[in-house]
Amino acid sequence: MVGLSILSGLEVPLVNDIVAGMREAGLDDVPLVVGGIIPPEDERLLRDAGVAGVYTPKDFELNRIMADIVRIVDAGAAKAA
Repeated sequence: MVGLSILSGLEVPLVNDIVAGMREAGLDDVPLVVGGIIPPEDERLLRDAGVAGVYTPKDFELNRIMADIVRIVDAGAAKAA
């Protein structure tokens, strides 16, 4: 898993570049999660780009976040198997 914390407001172009780079490197099976100050409309664009999880300040329940990360990693491992 790769995790990014983005506070710049440039999350969509940055994630598009990172996803493209990961694909070029053969890492398209590695889950990508993003956190930061992300507007709801950008969250949809990020998920469409292939981001497995988007976390914003409204996501403050650490147990839920950790369970979600475990689910994402497990799903990625099942695809790779």
